[in-house]
Amino acid sequence: MRTMFRETDIPNKVATFRHDGDFYFTYGVKAFKRKDFQKAEKWFHKALDMDPNNALYLCQLSVLYTELHQYHRANDLLQQVIDTSEEPYVDCYYLMANNYAHLGLFYEAKKSAETYLELDPNGDFKQETDELIVMLDQVMVDDAEDDELTFDAEDEFMLYQETAFYHLEHEEWEEALTVLEELIETFPEYLPAKHEYAYTLFQLGSTEDAIQYEETWLDQDPDSLSSRMNLTYFYDQIGRTDLSEPLLEQLKHVYPTYFEKQLKLAVTIAQVNDHAEAIKRFRKLKSDQVTNYLSYYLWFGYALRAYYGQDNANVVWNAAKEQHPTIERLLHAHGWV
Repeated sequence: MRTMFRETDIPNKVATFRHDGDFYFTYGVKAFKRKDFQKAEKWFHKALDMDPNNALYLCQLSVLYTELHQYHRANDLLQQVIDTSEEPYVDCYYLMANNYAHLGLFYEAKKSAETYLELDPNGDFKQETDELIVMLDQVMVDDAEDDELTFDAEDEFMLYQETAFYHLEHEEWEEALTVLEELIETFPEYLPAKHEYAYTLFQLGSTEDAIQYEETWLDQDPDSLSSRMNLTYFYDQIGRTDLSEPLLEQLKHVYPTYFEKQLKLAVTIAQVNDHAEAIKRFRKLKSDQVTNYLSYYLWFGYALRAYYGQDNANVVWNAAKEQHPTIERLLHAHGWV
């Protein structure tokens, strides 16, 4: 059974000059200790280029992302360690629990904390984990009475929105559905969540419910772009091209103002296999806006693969791997690699 280092255990000296993963990792650790996180991230990625599944490298990069408050990215890396390491790195569960707690995902935090204690009851972080569980229990019993842990309405909305976005982008449909249901109940005026809810229902196999939901919406609001995009995709997937193709022709004459709608439209057009139009749309998106969107890389690459071949798709997909390591899982799930 493997455990990770504490920060105080990180070696201070660089060994003989070499250009292997440990060489770059050591420089990353030194930059991390100086709190030069940009340089540390660069060195850690260089180390991972040499040894992509090295658990120590991945764990330290996750700690860096935690420092940067990028908790989802940190947990992605920790999950990669759990999934790929031959021996269990039990400390990953403790770190994941803390990240989930920061995100306000208290049930997930407690589950990870309890897993850590089950795997290593006397581990290095036992005391911290016990304290974390006590805190989580208190929050989940009555967090509204704890002023320090209560979110105002705006904070709560942002947390829901960010968490739903993460699960949708990573195609984690069951998790997305749970968050979207809570988001809709708490903030019923936020209309995009309702279309994302219909899309998630469809992905989970509730095709009739999803289609009826959007058809009803479109009857009430014939100008709804979100409903038209979802129905174009839904009809195409169930083989009703007699219904999807007229909607697609309408969409091809629509040029949204907002970036999120521009991206969603490009993704939808790619999903229904109008690759040339999709590629044109993807290429018009501003490069500084797309980096946080896994769906951009996934579906742009899909359209390129169909239209130009695998090599062109790989360029886009490889560019995503540094910031979105879980793209590998999605590519395999779709059968594209």
